[in-house]
Amino acid sequence: MTHAVCPGSFDPPTLGHLDIIERVAGLFDQVTVAVLVNPDKTGLFAIDERLDLLRAITGQWPNVTVDSFSGLLVEYCTRNNIAAIVKGLRAVSDFDYELQMAQMNSGLAKVDTLFMPTNPEYSFLSSSLVKQVATYGGDVSRLLPPVVQQALAAKLAAS
Repeated sequence: MTHAVCPGSFDPPTLGHLDIIERVAGLFDQVTVAVLVNPDKTGLFAIDERLDLLRAITGQWPNVTVDSFSGLLVEYCTRNNIAAIVKGLRAVSDFDYELQMAQMNSGLAKVDTLFMPTNPEYSFLSSSLVKQVATYGGDVSRLLPPVVQQALAAKLAAS
């Protein structure tokens, strides 16, 4: 059985994330979407909220599960018998950083990293940009699954 992980912060999950997850789900028997718990960063959404949002938007694929992890991704992969890390790439600048991480991860554990180019429709899209635009009242509805758009609007209205 082939098992891959799609790691990230997913704060919030975007249609770009969902595009990569959907495509990976078509290639692997099992896919884990793993949210990084970074105690040094405070996200807009709590980890549990991100997990719930990801479960809501990936529920259509029975081979996709959602989890969180802290520490090294390769240790998470080793503990969970995950052979591949899949990273979406938007631009050459993503590749430069992700290649270094892939080479480090390969040296730490026998886990391969696969790069998947993003759909050109989402090549500019990042969670940070979505949050920034939404904070100033911009319409980000075409960039997010509806459940995420609703959660983001509610979160910003409460702050």
